[in-house]
Amino acid sequence: MTTAGKEEQKAFKQMLQRAPKNKVLQYLPRLHEEAFERIDCLQCAACCKNYSPRFKTPDVKRISKHLGMRESAFIETYLRVDEDGDFVVKKSPCPFLGSDNACSIYEVRPSDCARFPYTNEDVIIKRQPLTLKNATFCPITFYVLDGLLKQLK
Repeated sequence: MTTAGKEEQKAFKQMLQRAPKNKVLQYLPRLHEEAFERIDCLQCAACCKNYSPRFKTPDVKRISKHLGMRESAFIETYLRVDEDGDFVVKKSPCPFLGSDNACSIYEVRPSDCARFPYTNEDVIIKRQPLTLKNATFCPITFYVLDGLLKQLK
């Protein structure tokens, strides 16, 4: 599985800064779909092993209810507040990641997890630092950015 090194990062950054937003948004659905057809997240799970999503209030409510826990107990057991003031998991890998790389709370996972890696959204342009960071560990993000680079040449 391929991820972005320094050279690719530089090319992706230049492309995202210069690319016409409408063109990018036009190519995203197909590239996103292709990436998910070719790359199996369960073979990787780098996102769950190394990073944490934000757990917003609706996520905390939904997940704690699913686990049969009080919200305060869920927060105390699994979460901490990061430097941005967001709830994130206390440690990596995510406590809900199984040895088979499957998520034990998949049906009720945080919205950040459900949307990750944002390769079918305008987040890819609006939050370029996040997109570039994701390309360093997520083969799907790399695939989509590499595809965009080829399409926009």
